[in-house]
Amino acid sequence: MVAIPMESVFKRLSKEEVETFGLVLLSHGIVHQAVRRENGWELRIDSAHVAEAERLIDQYREENPLPPVIHEDIFLDYKRSLAGVWGALLLAAVHVYVYTIADTHLLISAYAATAGRILGGDWYRAASALLLHADVVHLAGNMAGIAVLVSAVCSIMGWGVGWLMVLSSGIAGNLLNAVVYKAGHSSIGASTAVFGALGILSAWQVLRRARHPGRRLRALMPLGAGLALLGFMGSSVHTDILAHLFGFLSGITIGGLYGATVKNIPDVKIQAAALMITAVILLRAWLGAY
Repeated sequence: MVAIPMESVFKRLSKEEVETFGLVLLSHGIVHQAVRRENGWELRIDSAHVAEAERLIDQYREENPLPPVIHEDIFLDYKRSLAGVWGALLLAAVHVYVYTIADTHLLISAYAATAGRILGGDWYRAASALLLHADVVHLAGNMAGIAVLVSAVCSIMGWGVGWLMVLSSGIAGNLLNAVVYKAGHSSIGASTAVFGALGILSAWQVLRRARHPGRRLRALMPLGAGLALLGFMGSSVHTDILAHLFGFLSGITIGGLYGATVKNIPDVKIQAAALMITAVILLRAWLGAY
């Protein structure tokens, strides 16, 4: 028995590609081997037929171009980010301070999103209220939302710009809520910003899918999913439904503007500047009562 010399020609192939190309070569009587490597599959070809094999595969690829990859996920396919986790830990730290060290009732009275006070000039309350929570259950729910959704936003916008956009949507949601209620309404909690993050993700996915011809109608699926989550997560007895809705709508607006105008994640300098602005807004809000 004489061994046939083989050469590795087609590398880093998917399983589907190696099976398809193998059938093409087999139909022309070309000896080949499929070998699995760490970075994918490869085809090894009889050395005497390498040129012919390359010609056949090139011809097949020209006649059968691969369709564009359309991701069907709703809120996946983001790069990994832990930015939301740090935000969740900040909420926990503030909660510990408010309920173990400071005068709880005084702080809530001074920093809650009270509609009449906001419209009367205490604009800082639209931001400061996002840091306060009624109890541990309220806190835990918003910590989970911040950790997951804000991490996703920061993975597509960056760790600074993402946080600034989420904070902006939360503030805008509280301001709109105050305009609607005018007086006699007060709320606390980061949930308005959580739903703002949900709106940002929904708008970003809608724009992302809408760029693919023939799939414009299906592009609305993420928006429907976001509305479903809004109804599921934000309609319990003690929640501020309008604040959640306004946060979501603000997020859609912000996410839509971002997705329509920004094509790449901003560089580190912009991220740092955005994160500093975010910190200044929160710090100024915290000092607003003094």
